[in-house]
Amino acid sequence: MIRRSGRPARTLTGLLTAVVLLTASGCGLLGDADAESGAAAGPAPEKAKIKIGLLPIVDVASVHIAIKKGYFNEEGLEVEPVTVQGGAAAIPALINGDLDVTFGNWVSFFAAQAKDDAKSADGLKLIADGYQAKTGMFMILGKANSGFKSPRDLEGKTIALNTFNNIAELTAKATLEGNDVDLNKVTFKAMPMPDMEAAIESGVVDAGFMSEPFITRAQRNAGQIPFLYAASGPTDGIPIAGYGTTGKFAQQNPNTVAAFQRAMVKGQRDAADHATVQSLLVDYAKVDRDTATLVHFGEYPTSLDLSRLQRVSNLMRTYGLLQNDFDVKPMLVTGRTG
Repeated sequence: MIRRSGRPARTLTGLLTAVVLLTASGCGLLGDADAESGAAAGPAPEKAKIKIGLLPIVDVASVHIAIKKGYFNEEGLEVEPVTVQGGAAAIPALINGDLDVTFGNWVSFFAAQAKDDAKSADGLKLIADGYQAKTGMFMILGKANSGFKSPRDLEGKTIALNTFNNIAELTAKATLEGNDVDLNKVTFKAMPMPDMEAAIESGVVDAGFMSEPFITRAQRNAGQIPFLYAASGPTDGIPIAGYGTTGKFAQQNPNTVAAFQRAMVKGQRDAADHATVQSLLVDYAKVDRDTATLVHFGEYPTSLDLSRLQRVSNLMRTYGLLQNDFDVKPMLVTGRTG
């Protein structure tokens, strides 16, 4: 039985109705008309070879597209992908210089900045949008024979999350509460997403919060079923993740950051063609072609927009992932297209 989120939690009603979501092609801080049309490369990057932290998920397809199509090379950049478990795990590597840029969910970026975790590196900066939710791309799945009838059946159960203090925890809590689930009666367990399917089958956990391609893989391999769409109701259309660096790196390498941004606008644009993404998933996410053709896609925004990102911060405050109100604007790095 599949359930989309029911009524939003009362604490969110005023907040979400007050927020105006701009479209990805609207007025953003990254990606003007020149960038959208593929402006000529700008000044040579200060650092021509950069390491970028990525997860083996559909969200980062635009980077692989930009590598394959030579968009980074056109900007004088060589990009080396480094596999990470999640944004929360990648941020320390970013701060100590093991990574130059990392993909990460906005929750992890905002939480780290609010705690001043990156003070030694002049804070964290956000340089490109990555992925935005659509119905079907975040799900809480479990065994088909679990007897599940409604989201409230998850009370007393254990749900796997890939890490804590991230977008998975935020959206899981918001949608569970929106379906009258008592969060105090739910246990969350940290676990790498590739391990969740087996953990559910063996009974280590009762359900797992998954994104693609792991949703489709679990459904095809084990017949697991969605208990709840976790990108609906209070989290419908929520921004998920993007790309960040440190303030120190952005200050010392402005041309490198601008070159990365220009290449990413092209990669994000091309990722809207799902067939292009599906062919790449076989390589970087290690899924078979049949699974790749069945994945649920979100959106790949081409602009980094303050209004969208502030919505995430406000939700974090509501659910205790931030202790105080948090202004996202100082973290944003505007794009330079020429």
